Amino acid sequence: MVAVTTSIRSMEDGDVAAVAGLEAEVFPQPWPITVFTEEVARSDRIYLVAEHAGFVVGYAGLLRVEEDAHIVTLAVAPSMRRQGLGKRLMLRLIRAALDGGAANLTLEVRVSNEAARRIYEEFGFEPVGLRRNYYRDEDALIMWAVDADSAEYRARLDEIRGRVA
Repeated sequence: MVAVTTSIRSMEDGDVAAVAGLEAEVFPQPWPITVFTEEVARSDRIYLVAEHAGFVVGYAGLLRVEEDAHIVTLAVAPSMRRQGLGKRLMLRLIRAALDGGAANLTLEVRVSNEAARRIYEEFGFEPVGLRRNYYRDEDALIMWAVDADSAEYRARLDEIRGRVA
């Protein structure tokens, strides 16, 4: 796998419109632009964007609650998929969570999204339950990566980074 040439940085207010546009392109029930505006302003959130050729082609976000970090969103433009960009966003997001004191990571994913589930499993996330009708039209699989602050987990991240860098 060859990583695409992109830069990944913190999301800024000026990125919100592009992120909301990508959200509408990628998800069947997109968040409204106001959600992104509110999320970026919060101190307990971390949001990143990926840029390629001057365009936002991916983004990811999480919220922190004490020692847990909840990955709330991750998206990559369809034209940029299968090039390692989603994994690069995950690496940066998880690193920021760990640097902020997180010990455990969690997320929800559509039960039918097998590609995303495989990536999350690669990052050590394990299924622990189901949220019925979480996406209105589909259940969400709840996944956790516990002890993400351990040396073993950091070694896993280093191994993934070596493959996608």
